[in-house]
Amino acid sequence: MAAHFGRRLRKGAATTAVAAAAVAALSASQAPDATAGAPGRQTAAGSTSAPDVSAAPDDSATGNSPYYTALPPLHSPSPVPATGAPTTRGPSEAGIPATVLDAYKKAEAELRDSKPGCNLPWQLLAAIGKVESGQARGGQVDAEGTTYSPILGPVLDGNGFAHIGDTDHGAYDGDSRYDRAVGPMQFIPSTWNWAGRDGNGDGKKDPNNIYDAALAAGHYLCRNDWDMSTGAGLRSAILSYNNSQDYLDTVLSWMEYYRKGTHSIPDGTGTLPSGRSDDTPGAGPDPSPSGPTTPPGTHRPSKPPKPAEPGKPAEPGGGSTTPPAKPGPPSKPAPPHTTPPTPTDTVDHLEDADPGDLTAMAGHAFARKTEARAETKDGKPVAKVRIRFTITGDTDAVFTGGEKVATVVTDATGTAVAPQVRAGERTGDFTVRALVVGRTITALDYKATVTPRAADALARTGDTPLTCVPGGEFADQVEVKATYKGAVADKVAATATLIKADDDPTENDKGPYFKDADGKPVRTLKDLRTDAKGLLKLPKLYADDTTGTFLLRITTTGGATLTVELKVAAADDTTAGDTTADPSPSPAA
Repeated sequence: MAAHFGRRLRKGAATTAVAAAAVAALSASQAPDATAGAPGRQTAAGSTSAPDVSAAPDDSATGNSPYYTALPPLHSPSPVPATGAPTTRGPSEAGIPATVLDAYKKAEAELRDSKPGCNLPWQLLAAIGKVESGQARGGQVDAEGTTYSPILGPVLDGNGFAHIGDTDHGAYDGDSRYDRAVGPMQFIPSTWNWAGRDGNGDGKKDPNNIYDAALAAGHYLCRNDWDMSTGAGLRSAILSYNNSQDYLDTVLSWMEYYRKGTHSIPDGTGTLPSGRSDDTPGAGPDPSPSGPTTPPGTHRPSKPPKPAEPGKPAEPGGGSTTPPAKPGPPSKPAPPHTTPPTPTDTVDHLEDADPGDLTAMAGHAFARKTEARAETKDGKPVAKVRIRFTITGDTDAVFTGGEKVATVVTDATGTAVAPQVRAGERTGDFTVRALVVGRTITALDYKATVTPRAADALARTGDTPLTCVPGGEFADQVEVKATYKGAVADKVAATATLIKADDDPTENDKGPYFKDADGKPVRTLKDLRTDAKGLLKLPKLYADDTTGTFLLRITTTGGATLTVELKVAAADDTTAGDTTADPSPSPAA
């Protein structure tokens, strides 16, 4: 769960050696891509170099809360047992409680379908679940995957940890003053509010349910189009979960350990790892929360009260009293504890840092990103403030990665830049709303508009003259290519009409024609659409008995227009192309 907040993680030489060996094994077995060969992997694309850790995002799923630092053994776990073999063999660290393991694998399967380019392996979720909560406290979950009692991180009050004021009115963490990381994957409430998922199909998004939490973690890791089959994508995703190099190394070590083999163990039989990143025994997630930590129905005997000594009254709950001491002089009251204001506390308002038009064509990315600047009352910028951008309204537009919510931390200029928005197919207006996480101030709204797909130019793909004899059919079909500002204009709506004249675009009542499904003449085709390459191939054209030169006009959304000449003449007539229509009467088509 967390970075160090002023404390250095103290590790012995042996522990360091274990980490180095595990990470080295990961690199050696997976180079250059950290999850090559992982189950469910799709084709990787766009591999990049490893990220600069010092520049990793300041935001995180967990609020950078503490995490378990124990590393896996140097020896690999036993492979998954065959059918009928014992399920508890091998090092205890390799065993994952059955329900917890099932949740990880189901999350991987769902992400394989919904975000195949992410290539999320379940072993990554298992590694994060190990360091965040010890696999839900060793599998202390019921049949539906919900923990028997909440798993809560420490109070994020700025005292040794991040300062995150209450964002959920205590709904998830029971604390109406400060936030705490919640559940087996340790989401802070403000992140769960948008990242939460219903993984077990019960209609609820519960951070204390391992199916919900595992699926939410998978979507969170995949939200920025990171590819887990590349070293850079994998590391960027893990650092976004908790911005700490030690956290990255620990997760990678467990991921490699589980990748080499693991096995299912009964729920409730796992053990908690040792060591905490904050060096505080018992620090979050709370190893001994209020409420039962054993399945309902398990009897836990209580310790009998200690009898009082003769002549002394018994204390409630056992024990004894001692004679009261003589009262001393009254002590001075301790000064009230005050927490210094955080950057978030100083924010008075948000300003649009880059005013401008937010317009994009359907299916295309918005060229301009939304930028919000956090300022104090006197207009000074405020850095290190969490800004949540939310896409609202009747739209299918999403941020890069497929989410409608993104949380970004302001930089030294007080500016937070939202991820790029990509328009869907639904046209019209919607809103991108910016809010300060942990503070109630007026939201900053950006109006965005999605326009229909359009083309500004059309051209034939061939230059063969389009000719036909009366009563025959044209040998070549008309094919055109649509472009917009020089780029392919795909999925653009178009109409094709056989018109009377260049200055009279009304439909002609004679000359060439298309055929409908019943074989009847049709001279206007609507609801046409270019393909992924911007190409549009029209159906075959036929000619009635009228000779002459005729015009086919193709128009698209966006104003692109192309007029194509069609000539109908007898086989031995070389002058028909010089007239626009034969003046003699002709039978109807």
